[in-house]
Amino acid sequence: MSRTRTALLAALALVAGATGTAFAVDPGGLGTAAVPCTVDYKIQNQWSTGFTAAVTLTNNSAAKSSWSLKWSYAGNQKVTSGWNARISQSGTDVTAANESYNAQLATGASVSFGFQGSYSGSNAIPATFTLDGVTCNVDDGGSGGPTDPPDPGGPANRVDNPYAGAKVYVNPEWSANAAAEPGGSRVANQPTGVWLDRIAAINGAGGKMGLRDHLDEALRQKGSGELVVQFVIYNLPGRDCSALASNGELKADEIGRYKSEYIDPIKAILADSKYASLRIVTTVEIDSLPNLVTNTGSRPTAVPQCDVMKANGNYVKGVGYALNKLGDVPNVYNYVDAGHHGWIGWDDNFAPSAALFKEAATAEGATVNDVHGFITNTANYSALKENNFSITDNVAGKSVRESKWVDWNRYTDELSFAQAFRNQLVSIGFPSGIGMLIDTSRNGWGGTARPAGPGPQTSVDAYVDGGRYDRRIHPGNWCNQAGAGLGERPQANPAAGIDAYVWMKPPGESDGSSKAIDNDEGKGFDRMCDPTYTGNPRNNNNMSGALPDAPISGRWFSAQFRQLMQNAYPPLS
Repeated sequence: MSRTRTALLAALALVAGATGTAFAVDPGGLGTAAVPCTVDYKIQNQWSTGFTAAVTLTNNSAAKSSWSLKWSYAGNQKVTSGWNARISQSGTDVTAANESYNAQLATGASVSFGFQGSYSGSNAIPATFTLDGVTCNVDDGGSGGPTDPPDPGGPANRVDNPYAGAKVYVNPEWSANAAAEPGGSRVANQPTGVWLDRIAAINGAGGKMGLRDHLDEALRQKGSGELVVQFVIYNLPGRDCSALASNGELKADEIGRYKSEYIDPIKAILADSKYASLRIVTTVEIDSLPNLVTNTGSRPTAVPQCDVMKANGNYVKGVGYALNKLGDVPNVYNYVDAGHHGWIGWDDNFAPSAALFKEAATAEGATVNDVHGFITNTANYSALKENNFSITDNVAGKSVRESKWVDWNRYTDELSFAQAFRNQLVSIGFPSGIGMLIDTSRNGWGGTARPAGPGPQTSVDAYVDGGRYDRRIHPGNWCNQAGAGLGERPQANPAAGIDAYVWMKPPGESDGSSKAIDNDEGKGFDRMCDPTYTGNPRNNNNMSGALPDAPISGRWFSAQFRQLMQNAYPPLS
């Protein structure tokens, strides 16, 4: 599927005739070649409380293997039934996606579908339609007659890989913290993610920059080239049900507040035409959906609050709503969190996680076309590539999968997992062009503890433990890990299927406090952040491996940052 998006350079003109037909006016007599898609929305019959409509969509851009048409009603119209398309509605927003038999849409081809709806008062024809994020019935600046002059800050074309050929935004607040540490200037110019982890973060809280502040600074950094700015969308109701340190402000049932007070304001700002020349990457709800697979039901790792979130469906609804709304902004690229190999790399987690991600990506009006890719290892420490052993090795009559460290996982590192998981996602219906991001901000595992070669072959455990780069006590340990180091520096197109290595989790920002600390951010105390904690089933009852004296999550942790620099791999010069 093509993920190219067409710039919006002329105003939309819709004329409603006496027959109830909406048709596109060709600006300047340019002809349809300059219009990426056209929509003919016709009200066929109308009575006091309802109506039927017929819609014909024509694709004038590259051929498509699937399609999704969206529009919004100005009134209270509700779609009650439809045919020849899968039609869903969330509030005033309607999405019509292809059926299996009409998914193919060649260049110049048309597809028609219809529906019945209800209304009261007026039944205005929708003003704007978008096909896979591209505005239809609007000239894209092709040859022919006169057009409106392009806005220099106008909508960007959505490209296959937003990181390719682009600089990435350096958060000045994180940069200042890094530069203030001894030796920190070596990495202070690296791009990191901006975490919108509560409603107040949208406008800025505690003297920190808000969303518009970051976008304005991104425009300044952009200059005449391309620039990616990265945001973490992170405020689900009942957030991170298995880790108290990253609990959030919204209660389990506050999905309405999540939509109206969090996602809607973010979308409104991102959709401001002032920022249309930026490539905006949103990483959607870290550490949410995988919890519904691994930490629910009768599993020994189950957590009651995760069962609550699975039962009420608010993780799925929240992610779907975010994808739907943010995906409507032409220069936004949604990447969904996909945990890491030490979480969902096992056979009984791998395929079920992919299926759950698709359920979320088709909820609340979203479609798989609202997903540009997935991100792994955010806020985690799993090694990018374990070179000293592979999943197919056998030592002393046992497979590496039988070692205590690997514990029957199918993957030993993030790169192999991310590439395999991408294939799984495509196989169940995500677009073939999706790309993966891997967070390498804290998975370098360098320094004197980094093994120079494989471990001894006296036993499979000695072989794996002696050769593994990841020096955690257990791969289930996640909080402020002792011995960790900065990983690969952010870069685009580093491997097949990988859009970029990123530092979405800013190095030096704490995972959680080592002891209970009062705060107004809804963040609790998780014993996995306590260096004296002896563990639970999620880390096989091992010590937590956490650093002492840590502040609450998101706050600057100087000792951690200095350790990360000391143990960086590749080493810092």
